[in-house]
Amino acid sequence: MTSLFTYAPAAVATPQVRLSSPLRSLFAGLILAVALLGVAAETAPAAHADADNTSNFLGALTSRGITYGSSQAAMAAAHEVCDELDQGKQVTDVANDVMAQSNLDGYHAGFFVGASIAAMCPRHSQ
Repeated sequence: MTSLFTYAPAAVATPQVRLSSPLRSLFAGLILAVALLGVAAETAPAAHADADNTSNFLGALTSRGITYGSSQAAMAAAHEVCDELDQGKQVTDVANDVMAQSNLDGYHAGFFVGASIAAMCPRHSQ
């Protein structure tokens, strides 16, 4: 996975709470992403699933300040997340890989992995 993503702080100053554990932050991102995209996936008609999943995924990244070089690059990285999970990697290991290969912190890497699972490979959501 190449470094395609950066975290862009919100333009408006918002208070940030630092969690004591990067792992806790990682799980929080995963849980939030799955919850947000799970609700969106349930309300979208099946005929538009691919387009809706892509727009929901990209919108979710943008809403958390995760920027990407192009939508194609973001989608390729999301599919790589799914490929790694298909190969038997644990979700936390994949999120750590995302963190190591990008400028994302634990929360945003976890959010990216969770959003990828919800949009591209829901078979891995549990």
